[in-house]
Amino acid sequence: MTGMSARDWRELCEEVVQAEGASREKLLDELKLRLVREIAGTEITLLTAWISHFNSVVKQLSATLGVKGVVFPKELKSFVEDPEAHLRKKLFIYAHDLARGRLKPEEFYVKACAAIKTSLQTNGRALYQSWVYAALVLHTARRGFRLVYPDDLHLHLERSGRQRTGTIPPNAVLSDGYRALSLFLEAPRPVGWEDSGDLARAWRLYVALRPDILVYGGRVLNIVVRDGEPPVLRPGVIVECKELEDWYKRARELKGPITSPISAEEWRERWISGLYAGLAEVLNIRASDVAAKLRERRGLRLRDPQIAVLYKRFYEPKAMVLVSRALVPGDVKRWLEEEGIQVVDNVGFDVEALAPIADVLEEEAQHEDAGVDFVELTPRARELLRAAVLMAREKGLEDAPPRLIERALESLVSLLAGARERQQVE
Repeated sequence: MTGMSARDWRELCEEVVQAEGASREKLLDELKLRLVREIAGTEITLLTAWISHFNSVVKQLSATLGVKGVVFPKELKSFVEDPEAHLRKKLFIYAHDLARGRLKPEEFYVKACAAIKTSLQTNGRALYQSWVYAALVLHTARRGFRLVYPDDLHLHLERSGRQRTGTIPPNAVLSDGYRALSLFLEAPRPVGWEDSGDLARAWRLYVALRPDILVYGGRVLNIVVRDGEPPVLRPGVIVECKELEDWYKRARELKGPITSPISAEEWRERWISGLYAGLAEVLNIRASDVAAKLRERRGLRLRDPQIAVLYKRFYEPKAMVLVSRALVPGDVKRWLEEEGIQVVDNVGFDVEALAPIADVLEEEAQHEDAGVDFVELTPRARELLRAAVLMAREKGLEDAPPRLIERALESLVSLLAGARERQQVE
């Protein structure tokens, strides 16, 4: 053990085991707090600064786009609200196992370290990805785009529960009245299913490769392609985010889309063969060697740059951009660019550094079937519109706000026309 002295550590553990009731709970709280600060004190300070950077962009979105707030995934919401308290929660079960004698002090310490470090990595990755996403939305807003979906004027970062109907809706649709962009975070994601047939189709979404951000030109409200290979629409742009200094050295076990299928019916041989061929090309080995590796290990260990290239080969977007918070070594950057991936590195939290990516997104924006004019509403008008939407839903009407406004204007024009006719008669 490092940091906390062995004597202090063991003394506190012995006190926890011997204590009872409220005294034990108090000691457990002290133990968790000391461990979190000992193991993660520096990282908490760093990530707290990241949270401030993210909140700064949200504040600018509020002024530029009228964004009212952020809808976080449950895990990230807890971390953003209080990083230290969130990490203490991760030790709850282990601390009580220690108190009941189910874990020895050394076992508890090892598990506590692993839980804290995993949470820091997960939330750090989610934070930087969220900052990049919010900053790109801000750039498009500065170029005249407005948030037209969802209609609650919140920045949606979560995906949980939004696919129960068997579709994958966007996190945001932005429009300038004539062109639109649809943004999806960490899609594809699993969709709802009811029977084995639905599961067979949904399974491909469970195991599909999942880039950070998918961007589509136009107003795209569902990217699921039934029985498609791949199972989602081909994206116009992929944006991949890297928050770590040495991300290019990291390797991950890629299992999902290439492990043994649950049935021959659910995994068409043609799709798997194509994916094997793509992996072989990335690794510069024969496809048969890839298949052999997978049979032996039920997965394949790839470095993050290789995974980025695999995303591009698999989804075949028109453009792919990799955003790195830190500087990327020249050889890694050159290799990615030779593979057709634009690298924007040494970004830190500089919103303006993402302007080149905003250029790529604006090029992807596609004309909508019908132009839409944006009209600023007064605070009172927003209240009335919100009340009208709620009352319409109570009556079983699911019209979107623009349609409700159209109906209201039609009624107003009709009333004014009737009043003018009566005046002419008089």
